[in-house]
Amino acid sequence: MIVNNTNFEVLCETEDFIVVNKPAPLLVHPSVPGNPPTLLDGLKDLLAYDIANGARLSIINRLDRETSGIVIVAKNKTTAREFGIAMQQRQITKEYLALVHGTPQEKEFTVEAPILRAGDVGESKIWVKQIPHPDGKPSITKFELIEKIEPFSLLKAIPKTGRMHQIRVHSLHVNLPIVGDKIYGVNESCYLKFIENGWTKELESELILPRQALHCHRMSLEGIGKWEAPVPNSFKTCRAAS
Repeated sequence: MIVNNTNFEVLCETEDFIVVNKPAPLLVHPSVPGNPPTLLDGLKDLLAYDIANGARLSIINRLDRETSGIVIVAKNKTTAREFGIAMQQRQITKEYLALVHGTPQEKEFTVEAPILRAGDVGESKIWVKQIPHPDGKPSITKFELIEKIEPFSLLKAIPKTGRMHQIRVHSLHVNLPIVGDKIYGVNESCYLKFIENGWTKELESELILPRQALHCHRMSLEGIGKWEAPVPNSFKTCRAAS
């Protein structure tokens, strides 16, 4: 059983915004009725006084449920607009850490592969699955080898574009699937098994980690600030699990 971790960490807070370290597998915001507690729920509790005095929370960058790391949340319309424009103009830099199967051939490399939803060009049992395809939207990710942790590698990943599941898709595209990834890992059937039966010993033996080993490690916006979320302990202890 995977327990929903709601213990996010505040990295920075001002009158206009708050930056937190979201754990996995915490949802950023509610998606359907009856969802478990989300990051937004926790922020509303934490900032109840601000909200009572007119604050309006707006999530600037969203992370997948099983991706941990930095999330920026604006407290008012003006800041939300400013951060939103900065995001669109790619003025906010993001640096992820990914623990992957295998070792890259080069220390630094860039993946340029357009991405679209798999179901748009063929049959896919997983509705959200994205794939590289010539008809997709331009997508670029820069990778750098940080450390070899046999049989894994720790990579830095810097997305130059912001497509859905981009880092995960590009990692698989170059045969470096992210550890614990149920859709873009070593076997996509893991996702279907997880949806049907939840976390099992069988899945643990195949996936190793109960969440995808992807973490938004650093973010920065010139003139505003730089933020860093510590590397999850599970990344550090995965060596023993191998």
